[in-house]
Amino acid sequence: MDIILKPIISEKMTDTGAKLGRYGFFVQKKANKLQIKKAVEELYGVQVKEVNTMNYDGKIKSRGTRSGIILGRTAAFKKAIVTLAKGETIDFYSNI
Repeated sequence: MDIILKPIISEKMTDTGAKLGRYGFFVQKKANKLQIKKAVEELYGVQVKEVNTMNYDGKIKSRGTRSGIILGRTAAFKKAIVTLAKGETIDFYSNI
């Protein structure tokens, strides 16, 4: 089971990573903080200082059609913010 699904590549997270050494990842819903810490350290070869996690419910979406209103939900996900030790960085763009 892959713990880390993908990194969060946004303007806000890129700026936070550069200034504070915090990086965001979408992770498996059942992963705990120790598993996330171990996965990041093995995958990127860095020392993790702290892990914060957030669970998000899917948003309810609706749209009107000729036959009526269709209701649905977006997918739920878990997000982890990883703080690295001082002097450590992760370069997501090195493989491009």
